[in-house]
Amino acid sequence: MGFILTLVASRKPLSAGHLAGIGRYCDLQGLGPQGDPVWQVPHKAVDLLLINKPDKEQLIALRDALVADRIDLFVTTTAQRKRGPKKLLVADMDATIVAGETLDDIAEQAGIGEKVAAITGRAMRGEMDFAAALRERVSLLAGQKATLLESVLAASHLNEGAETLVTTMRKAGALCVLVSGGFTFFTEAIAARAGFNHHHGNVLGIKDGALTGSVDSPILDKDSKRAFLRQYTCDLEIDLADTLAIGDGANDLPMLEAAGIGIGYRPKPLLMESLDNVILYGDLTAALYAQGLKPIL
Repeated sequence: MGFILTLVASRKPLSAGHLAGIGRYCDLQGLGPQGDPVWQVPHKAVDLLLINKPDKEQLIALRDALVADRIDLFVTTTAQRKRGPKKLLVADMDATIVAGETLDDIAEQAGIGEKVAAITGRAMRGEMDFAAALRERVSLLAGQKATLLESVLAASHLNEGAETLVTTMRKAGALCVLVSGGFTFFTEAIAARAGFNHHHGNVLGIKDGALTGSVDSPILDKDSKRAFLRQYTCDLEIDLADTLAIGDGANDLPMLEAAGIGIGYRPKPLLMESLDNVILYGDLTAALYAQGLKPIL
């Protein structure tokens, strides 16, 4: 089996110097490369064929060599690339498809932003059970007007490249699903805005125009996200190898590890430690280049 090291520029264009430096390091480490670099898009994205897969320490060294110029890298297999573009995309919403955390934004408008954000941070870092953290945060919002949700939605915006990622994958034949530990009030609107086929989230309790401080059971958590990935894979009658998942926090890790390609977007520390593929600098279209797919702009 061969491996593909994909470099994706964000601000500074890729150059012959970048390729020469990375090539020398890979050669000295016994990784390859083999043959000439293959440009997906000149000075934007390039593939280098490797004999062996870089280990964690080697990936850290490669990223360190590229950090100054804010270049992302991805490692996939030649077998994955031969299968063609992924047939299923499952993406997290908060801090992945949209900027920020919608629950934190609700709390900010309610005047309890710092208290709720602290709990969110612990959950996203994997320091606290997600379901318990969600219920605790939502309970603090009891009695708040439901119109806060509309205000947060109106102020929300997609992360750069989100719409292009979804549009390009759908045109390539993929089903695109938004799966969030957030709320259906937001997933429905964000899915429509970004172009997803389907969406799933938690149901926030609302009665008489106010938040009840409760969330309907069952809670959509990390296990649910992985379950949705597998369920859609079965529904489409495809292999997990034909799937791409993307997310930012600990709640996404089981889904990302199960997918054919799992990518951490601006990843929390647990994802940074656990995943080979992360987007640190570029926008969400970097996930397209990781599978050899050019964005449709």
